[in-house]
Amino acid sequence: MKNHSPFCRALIIAISLFFMSNYALSSEPSEIQQHFSYVQQFFPAADRVGELDGEPLSALVYKSNSIIGYVFYTDDVVKIPAYSGKPIRTLVGFDLKGKIVGLKIVHHEEPILVVGISDTDLQDFIDQYSGKHVIDKIKIGGRDRDGYKSIDAISGATITVMVLNATINQSMRKVAQVRGILSQDGKILAQTKAFDEEPIWIAVWQEKVFQISFLVFGLTVLLLILIMQDWLAKHATFLTYLRTGFLIYTVFFIGWYSLAQLSIVNVFTFINSFVHGFSWDNYLIDPMMFLLWGFVAVTVLLWGRGVYCGWLCPFGAMQELIFRIGEYFKLPAFEFPEVVHERLWAIKYMILLGLFAISLQSLVLAEQLAEVEPFKTAITLRFAREWSYVLYALGLLLISLFNRKFFCRYICPLGAALTYPSKFRIFEWLRRYKECGRPCQVCRTECEVKAIRSTGEINANECHYCLDCQVTYYNAYKCPPLVEKRRKRERASKLSKST
Repeated sequence: MKNHSPFCRALIIAISLFFMSNYALSSEPSEIQQHFSYVQQFFPAADRVGELDGEPLSALVYKSNSIIGYVFYTDDVVKIPAYSGKPIRTLVGFDLKGKIVGLKIVHHEEPILVVGISDTDLQDFIDQYSGKHVIDKIKIGGRDRDGYKSIDAISGATITVMVLNATINQSMRKVAQVRGILSQDGKILAQTKAFDEEPIWIAVWQEKVFQISFLVFGLTVLLLILIMQDWLAKHATFLTYLRTGFLIYTVFFIGWYSLAQLSIVNVFTFINSFVHGFSWDNYLIDPMMFLLWGFVAVTVLLWGRGVYCGWLCPFGAMQELIFRIGEYFKLPAFEFPEVVHERLWAIKYMILLGLFAISLQSLVLAEQLAEVEPFKTAITLRFAREWSYVLYALGLLLISLFNRKFFCRYICPLGAALTYPSKFRIFEWLRRYKECGRPCQVCRTECEVKAIRSTGEINANECHYCLDCQVTYYNAYKCPPLVEKRRKRERASKLSKST
């Protein structure tokens, strides 16, 4: 036995450590116990909360030995992925009569709620549920009607709050039904299948008929412009007015009214959801963004990135209009030397690669760093934000007064991202003469983003498809090859008349 004593002692120690570790683990308070302070905010008289049990999971709230209500976590009941591709974990409490007494978001990975939306804004939104009944069909926006109770959205986070609302509605009803909560008329609460199981995006599309119709109209007009670009280029004045009008439409309707400003974060969330479980429902819940991205996907393959960057980006359109105001007042404009200009292009690609690498580790951190885009400040939140963000956005707009579309050309990571699918574009729509760049430099000099090289080639990765070069292409009084042909015709005509 003495020979085995070291082994026995080791075995006893191991068994003791095993039971001690299990005891230590079992003695740790559960999550619901850790959140008891939130429960007490919902139920000030509560002195304890039970453990989560049942199907679906929920916990009893006690005052002494009397049950006074129920609490549960929404994602334990229904898992509706939000914008990040993951559900939002919210603690909900309601009393024995089915009245909602409190909610608290305990975990989320929503980028929009981390940057640009304050905790106060988020709590104000959540507080709107308090006092309502579990039987109420709570919806975002609009007016109360036929059993529906309306609450206000958070500006700039509409999609997230719609997902959150659907999660709360569905999970609350399921728990209330299992717990035997009565409706306000004293009847047992039924599950309202049509309300609970209808995809969120259907209701959103129904409520945004005007916005959808006006966006489809605008996209149709732009598609016609692109298809008829040769004819329009021959009518320069009309094209100028048409383009200016469309840029105004982009800023005010697509941007400030519809809040449909695309962002590099959209690209990262798409990649993230594609890797971790893609669902069309996540994208259909924002019809404006869905339609805009769909249009961009098509036009990138046909015309390149320039269609979005030159026509549909609200912040880009804002910069262009500001530069034109500077031109009207004859403010001095400046351009970097070509060798500097072409190297500055690389900045946006380096920003893109850095943000993409970070997004693989943390989408939330990537969203924070993506504030290099001033879109949220200038478009989504309409400059109603902390002064540092506003100062940054205004600074970029001020630069664009003297240097055309400075941010778009050198900093924008979204523009950089769109160049990659642009490499697979099917057609070359922009016409050129063999004399372009050899020796003619007219189009290169006039290009608004300096996307034409001194050798005459158009850099499709940087072109914003303004069509200025095409206007020159058909102008017999401006384009040197056409000027020469026109003069020959005029000389020939004079000779024929003289003879």
